[in-house]
Amino acid sequence: MNQNETPADRAFRAEVRGWLEHHLSGDFAHARGLGGPGREHEAFAERLAWERHMAAAGWTCVGWPEEYGGRGATVEQQVIFNEEYALADAPARVNHIGENLLGPTIIAFGTDEQRARFLPPIVAVEELWCQGYSEPNAGSDLANVQTRAILEDEGWRIDGQKVWTSLAMESDWCFVVCRTEPGSVRHNGLSYLLVPMKQTGVDVRPIVQLTGTSEFNEVFFDNARTDAGNIVGAPGDGWKIAMATLGFERGVATLGQQVGFRRELDGVIELARRTGAIDDPLLRDRLTRAWMGLEIMRLNAMRTMAGVASGAPGPESSISKLVWGTWHRDLGELAMDVLGAAGLVADAAPYDLNDWQRLFLFSRSDTIYAGSNEIQRNIIAERVLGLPREPRIAEPRTPAPQAAGPETRKARP
Repeated sequence: MNQNETPADRAFRAEVRGWLEHHLSGDFAHARGLGGPGREHEAFAERLAWERHMAAAGWTCVGWPEEYGGRGATVEQQVIFNEEYALADAPARVNHIGENLLGPTIIAFGTDEQRARFLPPIVAVEELWCQGYSEPNAGSDLANVQTRAILEDEGWRIDGQKVWTSLAMESDWCFVVCRTEPGSVRHNGLSYLLVPMKQTGVDVRPIVQLTGTSEFNEVFFDNARTDAGNIVGAPGDGWKIAMATLGFERGVATLGQQVGFRRELDGVIELARRTGAIDDPLLRDRLTRAWMGLEIMRLNAMRTMAGVASGAPGPESSISKLVWGTWHRDLGELAMDVLGAAGLVADAAPYDLNDWQRLFLFSRSDTIYAGSNEIQRNIIAERVLGLPREPRIAEPRTPAPQAAGPETRKARP
């Protein structure tokens, strides 16, 4: 508890803690600790039921304005909610993308009709969302998107492929960044469409990860359809709105993500106590640094949220992906070092991994997806700090072929 909390914040903390203690019992007692990196399929139906139970009591979308179904919680109260959720060892959320990414985007940029249609099912956890950004040739270089959409009499027709689409197999809708202006390149000519997943024109193919599970998916759009009104902003506004969504993902939504991070760190510390690794001064120093890193993430998320108000996050959100991706990867390596030699052996054949092995393997991807560390550093340097662009190596020019003659036979210096 923060000693500087106001009486209202302390009362809010007590309300959250009391509700979680009471309701994470009985029918939901077994849900504690479920889900997490490499365990995204674990008890999905039970976690969905838990989140709908939360919704019925008004504990989803707590930071949204009350007019859109939220509680209008302050920045400090949103931090409190996420802290208490972690302390209660509550299950990993299933509605993260809808609640923390798409919802705030619709609130900031959507029409009244879109808010009325899409926000209530997110609050009630009746519709789940996935994010259609990356493509085989447009990962960290998102501006290279090639998925196309054409506006016809019956609505938008979408063709193309997305990849690394988290939880697409469970989702009802996808927000898709696609190219709607033929002949456009890079950041121009992109639009932000809301596309239903349950249709014949959408094919979801799971990608098996190092953990043996399939959180990520390929998604193929082949003559897929969505209504003409399911575009956020105007045609061509896609890049601006996509970047705003990333701002929510890398700022406000980081608090929800830190629920799992806090639980994992607490588990690694307890593991170090059980194995005796806590007595190793080097490991103890790394555990301390991990705790400090998580606090820095929390404070940066609070700074981002404080600047959001009714608009999109500011430039401070750009550093959060770089920070949490590196932190989580390092935590996976730390867990393996705490385990020692035992971390090299699976629990059972053929590939029965324990939680720490899954954490280590899954977190290898954290510095790659959603913008690799290298790309993030360039973005921060060039677009946030205004530093000169990184030098680009010019491709060598190939001379045009010439007919043999006296001039072409001369020796060239």
